[in-house]
Amino acid sequence: MPLPCWKRVIPLLAAVSFTGLACTKNPEVAADKAPASSRPAPAAPPAAAPVAPPAQAGSALAGIPGMDFSALPPAAQAELATIFSDEFCYCGCPHTLGACLRQHTDCRHAKRMARLAARSVSAGVSAAEAIVGLSSYYGSFRERRVDLKVDPRMCKGDANAPVTVAEFADFECPSCGHASPLLKEFAQKGGDKMRLCFLPFPLPSHPNALPAAQAALWARDQGKFWEMHDALFGQQQNLAAAALPALADKIGLPGAKLQEALKAGTYAKEVETFRNQGRAANISGTPSVFFNGRPYPGALTLDPELLAHSLEDELEWRSNNNAWAAD
Repeated sequence: MPLPCWKRVIPLLAAVSFTGLACTKNPEVAADKAPASSRPAPAAPPAAAPVAPPAQAGSALAGIPGMDFSALPPAAQAELATIFSDEFCYCGCPHTLGACLRQHTDCRHAKRMARLAARSVSAGVSAAEAIVGLSSYYGSFRERRVDLKVDPRMCKGDANAPVTVAEFADFECPSCGHASPLLKEFAQKGGDKMRLCFLPFPLPSHPNALPAAQAALWARDQGKFWEMHDALFGQQQNLAAAALPALADKIGLPGAKLQEALKAGTYAKEVETFRNQGRAANISGTPSVFFNGRPYPGALTLDPELLAHSLEDELEWRSNNNAWAAD
């Protein structure tokens, strides 16, 4: 699987499949070349937090109505048991997650949170890291949303859908190419609950991303944005400006007209307006995804199951006037 196109490690549910390298708009930071004698001695690693012995952990996870964690490795069970005892359920009840699962058996929030936690520890994430990730994810719903201006001609789905999923992407970014079919399938499964919108964010590190973005906007004005979108991602290894007119021909548009538009820089300023939106949203790389202006923490690898989970959470949050539904 291609690595996402930036260089930021996200501590969120990093857990699962969220972390990694990706396309970044910042240049590579040079390695420290100072003499070894002038460098500060590395700090001693912090003492590892004690975790429950495997047998005790298994006991702590057993007997939870409707949930079975026995397939997790013993070490992961120990980490999950720690999360259940140290983290509160996001439903707002005064119980830890573990207590809520046992005493508040109708709480669907606790079950969803437990599944996210289990995915995290199964990927080798520690309880401490997973707790930070869970807190960041649920906290993001209460933070200020980004106001994104999307072009309906670059969106799939009903404009009146309750959730708008907006993606900033670079046509030359390998991870954006990998994300494209995943997001398309996600939009199809989302049905009338969501619409998917594209915002170009060509990175300076990709020399052909800017002309590709301009070609996409030109095709949009000819009524064939998504056809060009798919053609560009299907030819990521050859997006030089000279190769783009042939792509236009393939989708039934006059390549010579595209060549004229690229030469004149007709869409350069508009591309910059999309870039400015991305900068205002504090993104540093691609792909970056937002649910109704809320940053999706897994934009680095875009796991289908987690996208669906985030959509479900967003629908609940919106339908309850920016609050979690009462169980």
